[in-house]
Amino acid sequence: MLLTRPRFLVLAFVLGGMSLGPVAAQYFRQSSYWKTHREEVEFGFGISNFLGELGGRNQIGSPFVWDLELSQTRPAASIAYRYYLARKMALRLRGTYGVLAGNDNLTTEPFRQNRNLNFKSDVVELSLVFEIHLYREELGHIYDLRGVKGTKSSRFGLYFFGGIGGFYFDPRAQFNNAWVRLQPLGTEGQGLPGGAEEDKNIQLCIPMGVGLRRAFTKQWSGGLELQYTKTFTDYIDDVSTNYYDNDAIRAANGDMAAYLADPSLGIGLPYEYGLDPTATGEQRGDEKDLDAYLFLKFTADWKLYKYKSGSKKYRARIRRQKIVF
Repeated sequence: MLLTRPRFLVLAFVLGGMSLGPVAAQYFRQSSYWKTHREEVEFGFGISNFLGELGGRNQIGSPFVWDLELSQTRPAASIAYRYYLARKMALRLRGTYGVLAGNDNLTTEPFRQNRNLNFKSDVVELSLVFEIHLYREELGHIYDLRGVKGTKSSRFGLYFFGGIGGFYFDPRAQFNNAWVRLQPLGTEGQGLPGGAEEDKNIQLCIPMGVGLRRAFTKQWSGGLELQYTKTFTDYIDDVSTNYYDNDAIRAANGDMAAYLADPSLGIGLPYEYGLDPTATGEQRGDEKDLDAYLFLKFTADWKLYKYKSGSKKYRARIRRQKIVF
């Protein structure tokens, strides 16, 4: 049967599309392409800083990062595993090590300067957070068409995160050119009648923050991340409540404990009026203002590809970000 011209053109179009379809389609990036690299390993290195009673700005009770003492910045490092639940949502398990420090001799605020306390503590944090990626960094054309110019994927990614974690700390103070553990000394009367409650050195925390990433290769990305960690303790620096009877601390725990509980300098306006701001019952810290800390790290992220086939041809196309339907 002879085909009329219109029917012939329709049939030719359909057959042409069927024959060329797989060839053209193999260069489009599938909507599920992200599943081939939904797992990542991340390495981070940067700095840490403490937000609490010791040190800080030249005033009392500056909130949040306004009380940051930059000279007490210390190193931090981390390793993490990330799993994408969806293209722009991920869970991340991370272990982080950092050092926190504070020293009253760095401020000219009269109360803190006279108090003269100092501390340093290693911090080990394990956290599980949920990430929302507003933008994900990718290489190549947005449609992955060979030889096509125009809209490209963004090399930069932006994400926010929040979750829950636990951390270990162990505050120490400098005494006779040595670092002494403070928790066993009961510097605020812990374990003594009417003293402060004993605080555990393993606590819960809430890490949260923001990160920026950039793709360098198909598998490597680098970034910068800022994390603020809220805690539920005020004893990272071993300072929280009021001064306890120093003679009682000396009788129970020795001269070193008594000195580290109150190494005050005896200077300032109160002494001129015959007052002692470090007497028993006077304020030593602020138990309502819980401690926190910051991490700022450079990160390197390695994508773990998951191949659906052992075919070398398929793997090569994956590496070129070309998906065969």
